[in-house]
Amino acid sequence: MKDLNKEFGPSSWAIDNKTAVYVLIFLVTVLGLISYNSLPKENFPDIAQSKVFITTAYLGQSPQNIENLVTRQIEKQLKSLKGLKKVTSNSVQTSSVITAEFNANIDIKDAKIDVKDAVDKAKQDLPQGDQNLKESIISDINVADLPILYINISGNYDLKKLKEYADVLKDEIESYKEISKVDEVGALTPEIQINVDLNKMAAAQVSFSDITQMVGNENILTSAGTIKSDGVRRAIDIKRDFKNADEVAAMVIRNPKGQAVYLRDIADVKDSFLEQESYARLKTNDNPNFKNVITLNVSKRAGENLIEASDKINDLIKVKQKTVFPKGLDIVVTGDQSDKTRTTLNDLINTIIIGFILVTVILMFFMGTTNAVFVALSVPLSCFIAFLIMPAIGFTLNMIVLFSFLLALGIVVDDAIVVIENTHRIFANGKVPIKQAAKMAAGEVFLPVFSGTMTTLAPFVPLAFWNSLIGHFMFFLPITLIITLLASLVVAYIINPVFAVDFMKPHHEGEHDNPRFDRKTTITVGVMAGLAIFSYALFLAGIWTMGMGNFLVLSILLYLLNHFFLLKVIDRFQKKAWPKFQRWYADLLEKAVRRPVIILFGTIVLFFLTIVFMIARSPKVEFFPSGDPNFAYVYITMPIGTDQAYTNEVTKKIEKRVADVVAPDKDIVSSVISNVTKGVSDPQDEDQGDYENKGKVTVAFVEFGKRNGKDTKVVLANIRKAVQGIPGAKIAVAQENSGPPVQKDISIEIVGDNLDTLVATGNRLKTYLAKQNIAGIENLIADVQSDKPEVVFDINRERANREGISTKTISDALQTAIFGMPAGNFRNTKEDDYKIQVRALENQRSSLEELRNMKITYRDLATGGAIRQVPISAFTDIRYTNTYSNIKRKQQRRVLTLGSNVIKPFNANEVNANILQAINNFKKPDNVIIKQGGGQEDQMEAMNFLLGALATSFGLILIILMIQFNSIGKTFIIISEIFFSIIGVLLGVSIFGMTMSIVMTGVGIIALAGVVVRNGILLVEFTDMLIEQGANLHDAVVEAGHTRMTPVLLTATAAILGLIPLAVGFNIDFVGMFTHFAPHIHFGGDNVAFWGPLAWTMIFGLGFATIITLILVPCMYIIRYNLKSWLFGKKSVEPHKEVLEVETV
Repeated sequence: MKDLNKEFGPSSWAIDNKTAVYVLIFLVTVLGLISYNSLPKENFPDIAQSKVFITTAYLGQSPQNIENLVTRQIEKQLKSLKGLKKVTSNSVQTSSVITAEFNANIDIKDAKIDVKDAVDKAKQDLPQGDQNLKESIISDINVADLPILYINISGNYDLKKLKEYADVLKDEIESYKEISKVDEVGALTPEIQINVDLNKMAAAQVSFSDITQMVGNENILTSAGTIKSDGVRRAIDIKRDFKNADEVAAMVIRNPKGQAVYLRDIADVKDSFLEQESYARLKTNDNPNFKNVITLNVSKRAGENLIEASDKINDLIKVKQKTVFPKGLDIVVTGDQSDKTRTTLNDLINTIIIGFILVTVILMFFMGTTNAVFVALSVPLSCFIAFLIMPAIGFTLNMIVLFSFLLALGIVVDDAIVVIENTHRIFANGKVPIKQAAKMAAGEVFLPVFSGTMTTLAPFVPLAFWNSLIGHFMFFLPITLIITLLASLVVAYIINPVFAVDFMKPHHEGEHDNPRFDRKTTITVGVMAGLAIFSYALFLAGIWTMGMGNFLVLSILLYLLNHFFLLKVIDRFQKKAWPKFQRWYADLLEKAVRRPVIILFGTIVLFFLTIVFMIARSPKVEFFPSGDPNFAYVYITMPIGTDQAYTNEVTKKIEKRVADVVAPDKDIVSSVISNVTKGVSDPQDEDQGDYENKGKVTVAFVEFGKRNGKDTKVVLANIRKAVQGIPGAKIAVAQENSGPPVQKDISIEIVGDNLDTLVATGNRLKTYLAKQNIAGIENLIADVQSDKPEVVFDINRERANREGISTKTISDALQTAIFGMPAGNFRNTKEDDYKIQVRALENQRSSLEELRNMKITYRDLATGGAIRQVPISAFTDIRYTNTYSNIKRKQQRRVLTLGSNVIKPFNANEVNANILQAINNFKKPDNVIIKQGGGQEDQMEAMNFLLGALATSFGLILIILMIQFNSIGKTFIIISEIFFSIIGVLLGVSIFGMTMSIVMTGVGIIALAGVVVRNGILLVEFTDMLIEQGANLHDAVVEAGHTRMTPVLLTATAAILGLIPLAVGFNIDFVGMFTHFAPHIHFGGDNVAFWGPLAWTMIFGLGFATIITLILVPCMYIIRYNLKSWLFGKKSVEPHKEVLEVETV
């Protein structure tokens, strides 16, 4: 045989320069820990949605007018923008909201600039010179804009006083660098009200415009310039702004005849508040009744540390309560996302620790304690390198990043396993010293390990280019894995060989038979005991926690357990159990390679039988996995036009029902909050505005580990039953999204041009689907309604024009009387500006009779400028009617959407399939299109991308394998592992009746594609090397299988064990265990619900792929060789008659 000794240059350099490597290890560890502590912590990554919103207010206009005058004009300019995916719009009373959604690869900042340019171009087509048409507001949405916590302020004070206290907190919180904004809910908005008596105004012969103009002319705070006097330049200031409402009331207004009228004589002027627009109430376990509160919704800046922000706010509240606020003021923080973030991050970190321990233990049995520690250290070292890179690429430490480390846990050790195991194998022969063995081992396996790492990384590359909201959400997964796996390559070839040279010792027979307390053991235990005593002393002095001391004590116990027990067990396993298994595998492989065609054919048959079995079992499929609710939301929608005060009364009834339902389970409920008007929209709806006819009740549950086994899904179902039957109210009950914001589970789009036809078709379809009795539909709600009450003023233009009065004059007068007109800003001593508003008295602006009889005062030029007053009723009739609540458009066509949630435990895909079947039998008008959108649209988009990503992964892996082997046959052997590994996934899911997640299972299969081929590469490459050295084909195949069996099993087992704790939801609180002796062991939680499908996909696939690698790959290698010999006439090499005797050490 040829003796082909190879070395890998960087590894040889590292072995020859060990001191430099140890300094590098120290720097990586210290700097990595510093970087970890400084990384911002948050639950979900901050994602900017690829949507730009254009909001344009046009006061007093109906939805139809808004659509024609504003929405259509702006849409025309938007449709040609680069990278535009779709345009949707919602025209409602007084405002237009247009959503321009761009392809995910378009930078949202550039998109906003393009949208602004388009809106500027559209201005020329909008109504000109109308003060009621406001400037368009262009904005975008980031996940970070969602509130991170709610501060609820209550007490025996009026709302004005509570607002003062709320403003103190708001102003200081907004000054924090971590906070982007703080919104107030339930507070009153101050204003100077000039409520004009229409009759007295008419008698004084003045108009609204006279009042607003005079108030604006007198409320002056300006500079007239500067003068130079006696060599000093002095500013001339005019400071005649109003200081109180009395100054406004004392204003003198002159009518067209020059007669003076005091404002107080014709109007009620007062420093007051707007009508309460929003309501908020809170109920906690400490207070059995709902309390009116002012709520501060606090939102974080993108990229800032959520936990630090929450801690600073809670500390501020404590300080203010002690030093500023009265004792009777109650402040309760609810919905604090830092609690969930801490729980999620801690659970994932604890899962990583559990996985690390399991991986280390299994490595100990195969490689010995010392070698296992070398390999296990590659995990933290690889993570430390990744931590150093993350700040440079703007990553935060969130649940996606932490899961990426967990997924990498069993993969990053693969390279180290192969290098250390190969070093141990060569060194154990006793023919070469450890230094040379380490160099030879690294050189021998560098190419297959490097190729294997590249094939592992390849499937994650297309995932980094997932251009959608979900893709941006998952983007952190492939990037973190790529960085960590590349770091593991550095650790395996630079650091691990140095560890091997210094710490790998030859095995001596019987050295573990009689363990004793020798000098080495005494020193080790003594040092750790001393450190533990020192830590406890610091704890007693109040300087340190007892956690470090407890950790050191546990380390002593584990060390002694290993020294006196595990070493003996491991030695016995390596001498007896493992050699026996190796011999059994060698015999099995020997039999298999003699019948390679039968083995291959049987595997193919199994593949097709598995597909048939899966179809028969028909596992459920969902878009994104969801677990037990952490929040239950009751969304309340009253008929369009409902006053917020009435919506509030209905919300009170519903919140009482909810409170009664959760009362028996109050130990798992932390709070119940009610909101009206503000913050009440379902996140799955595109329109996130404030609505007077909407309310929301939120039930917040305690974290999973504190629920004592109670199921919050049951509570959610009970709430859903309890809130039904409220007259006039449309109610939907839902839980929070477990992933990025997605649209409703059920979304049926009805597209056409005629609004009457769309509404009629929507009503018929809703009734039709109700008769089909499709299980799982909660409540289909149309997003366009035709029952919005309306009063139409029919103006006789000819009669009005004869009087010299234009339609605009009448419209302006009515709008001012009802909505009011700002006459300027009032500046109080606290530097808060609020409006001076002119409008009619409340009883008059609410009376149609008063409004119809309101007189228009003007100077009639036809009669020489005489003052004339004509009531509106002289040329106006009124009629009562209903109109559309809003008009929605999608891609420049009108659309009506029926939306609903799917009731658990029904599956959304199955429900939508039943709906689609029913729609196909529904008779619709010829000019109407009915299709499914929303979540189904997002789901189809995700499926198409994942299929493309899987195909791209195959292509990349194929290229890498072709470059390495320059052989189609060998490449096909290895890549076939991907197809056959899917057998394991499908069998596992079908047998255990699991639900497949399109996103998570899809990502898992793509990730699996890269992981399963690396062991095949090791096997094929080593077989090639043996043949190059002159071995017979049959012997080379068997010996390669036997030699590479250990690293193959170790890498697969390590990856599986790293994922097992997450897959089963096993949690241990290590910090609590060390600091308070409270490990708080439990199963389940949010992480297992979210990541479980991906983890099980990897586990099932890797388990079956290991069998494929050890049995099928050798068989296919022989088939390929024999087929090549048959095709090209080369002589087939027959196996030796004697079975190759293999070494079993």
